[in-house]
Amino acid sequence: MNISKRASLAVLGVTALACSRALFALINDPEGPNLLVVVLMAALVYAASVAGYAYLPVSKEAGFKRLLTSILVQVALVAVLYLFLR
Repeated sequence: MNISKRASLAVLGVTALACSRALFALINDPEGPNLLVVVLMAALVYAASVAGYAYLPVSKEAGFKRLLTSILVQVALVAVLYLFLR
């Protein structure tokens, strides 16, 4: 695996954690989000974005556009989950 692909997957992992944390921060819970729940949601978001990274039609292109599309998949998934969990 080359360095750029490894870096892209690392960026997707970090953004999945950030999106998952933001999702549970927006939900008004007096106790705050559980770390296990945040990490499991981040794993779900990461898996969806990696699937998008590998299988979306734009995934044939390399570089920034492919990574940006995967990040947008993460943001869209978290937005939909927020609407359902609200």
